[in-house]
Amino acid sequence: MRTILVLNSKGGSGKTTIATNLAAHYAKRGDKVALVDMDPQGSSSDWLYFRPEDRPPIIGIEGWNGAYRLPRSLDVAVIDAPAGVHGDELAALVKRAQTLLMPVLPSPIDIRAAERFVEELNLLPAVNRGAIRLGTVINRARENSPGRIILEDYLRHVRLENGRRLPYVGVLRGSQNYLNAAERGLGIFEVAPSATAHDVELWQPILRWLHSKRALPAK
Repeated sequence: MRTILVLNSKGGSGKTTIATNLAAHYAKRGDKVALVDMDPQGSSSDWLYFRPEDRPPIIGIEGWNGAYRLPRSLDVAVIDAPAGVHGDELAALVKRAQTLLMPVLPSPIDIRAAERFVEELNLLPAVNRGAIRLGTVINRARENSPGRIILEDYLRHVRLENGRRLPYVGVLRGSQNYLNAAERGLGIFEVAPSATAHDVELWQPILRWLHSKRALPAK
């Protein structure tokens, strides 16, 4: 089973948008997918509530109440983590996934928060021994904005404690298309291509990385 954790301890980084769109992507390609909502706010669960019945199904799992089990028949589980996760809770979440995708906004506050969070991730044994692969995504970016350029430079050079580079795998823009799709329980890949072609194109490097061996732990 493929397990992908969307996580950043900083709130407002767009974790739910990325998690729901990832779930929609995998469902559209025919995988049996679960979307695990770990956030008590229930945003991913709300998205699923409005998902049309004629779209590829996604199993919703409310994980914020404690332990949860994933059906063995699943192909992919996408875990939408809450903000403010630290310590033992962070370690437990990381243990449940093969890949951690970390969205970061291009602002000074978010960059400083990302630096602190990477320092905390470096303390986790699962990260240091390569039991989980990490990737970063610049989210809600404007092309050639100063904040994006600064963040991009940071993400291209940061390394983990074990010496591995922390992959920077893509950049997504802030687009009304995501809001329009979310209102209907859809992903960006399920909306008319004439409206979303550029957004779908921006997803391609991220998806290529997720589908590659580089995003999987060493055996």
